[in-house]
Amino acid sequence: MLSLIGFATILTIVILLIKGKVSPIIAMVLIPLLGAFIAGFGLGEIGEYFNQGIDQVIDVAIMFIFAILFFGVMSDAGLFDPLINKMITISKGNIIAVSVATVLIAAVAQMDGSGASTFLITIPALLPLYKRLHMNPYLLLLLIAGSAAIMNMTPWSGPLGRTASVLDVDVTELWYPLIPVQIIGMVLMIGIAVFLGYRERRRIKEQFGNQVLDAAAALEETAEEGENSSFTENSFARPKLIWVNAILAVGVVALLVSGIIPAGFAFMIGLTIALPINYPKMKDQTERIKAHSSSALTMATIILAAGSFLGILTGTGMLDAIAEDGVAAMPEAVGPYLYLIVGALGVPFDLLLSTDAYYFALLPVVEQIASGFGTATLSTAYAMIIGNIVGTFVSPLAPAVWLALGLSGLEMGRHIKYSLPWLWGMSVVLLIIAVLIGVV
Repeated sequence: MLSLIGFATILTIVILLIKGKVSPIIAMVLIPLLGAFIAGFGLGEIGEYFNQGIDQVIDVAIMFIFAILFFGVMSDAGLFDPLINKMITISKGNIIAVSVATVLIAAVAQMDGSGASTFLITIPALLPLYKRLHMNPYLLLLLIAGSAAIMNMTPWSGPLGRTASVLDVDVTELWYPLIPVQIIGMVLMIGIAVFLGYRERRRIKEQFGNQVLDAAAALEETAEEGENSSFTENSFARPKLIWVNAILAVGVVALLVSGIIPAGFAFMIGLTIALPINYPKMKDQTERIKAHSSSALTMATIILAAGSFLGILTGTGMLDAIAEDGVAAMPEAVGPYLYLIVGALGVPFDLLLSTDAYYFALLPVVEQIASGFGTATLSTAYAMIIGNIVGTFVSPLAPAVWLALGLSGLEMGRHIKYSLPWLWGMSVVLLIIAVLIGVV
């Protein structure tokens, strides 16, 4: 019964988000609360689960607020304008080139294993470019999500670390067979970028004609003449401070990647340095904070609501029950192929289970059943990792996804609708390839 209530709770939230019927805050607070009441939990118990969930996401919420404010100020100051114009000049308005570049930039940014830092690095820099070229911002999110997920198969990333702890194996040895899968996955992502870029170029040409290409050509001409047209439309731009702001941004990102201090504190420090440098007057500082505070606070409230959602579903045992009962309900004939089936359904499972629930609750159960039919433990692990990891950044249960949505101003439901079919399809193809090359 607990698993049914949990499944119905998550399914209801996902449907509401996809259809855009209610605000994410309403869906992620009221629906789990109602589910917990139906499961027989009292308000006091639910309050404890809420506190546990908030404790898990409070650092992320703080990071949301100051990251959005920091990058907002950097954007106002014109930090990204030269980069955007240079990319347009190099690509000459080539939508396909921009799409492929997005995949490669995201792959490099994900090297530290943090999805949050990947989105923080890529979205503020690339989103204005996509808007300038009239490209769909959901394509940006899809390409970053897929590329970052493939690169997330590293020893220092969460999924492999969790798997190694569950199976009691060395995480580096667990990673080695996945290197060919990562390489193939990146090739597939570039292929998807080319295809979707071609489709996007055709859509833009039909809708805007040659305006985008003409704009890119104009930017190239002004660049050759030595004119800096990047700052002409932005009264808040500080072109003379471009290198100061660049050094500050690199320093903040370096602090973020190093992990010496919490991410929220790094952005807090960066913001407090950026404001007086670029806007010495207190009035201007207040205006810049006000300009970006709406999106910052909105996303912070959403991530706190997500913490409530995760806390209630975890505390009540719904996530664990879904994992255990879902496997137990499968017919016995499915047993020998269970690890492949679960792997093929890994991306949809990402919409139903948190990363912890998938690897700490579902993986041990599937491994135990599969081993009874003679399936090697590592085969089960690789099938579940490959099948699931590609969908990491399309799940409403992943805090980094909400950060990406906050930075881009996009909606979770539309992101799922746009990205899920492509990422799920790629995960299944990767799983098949892993079987053919002997990894699974």
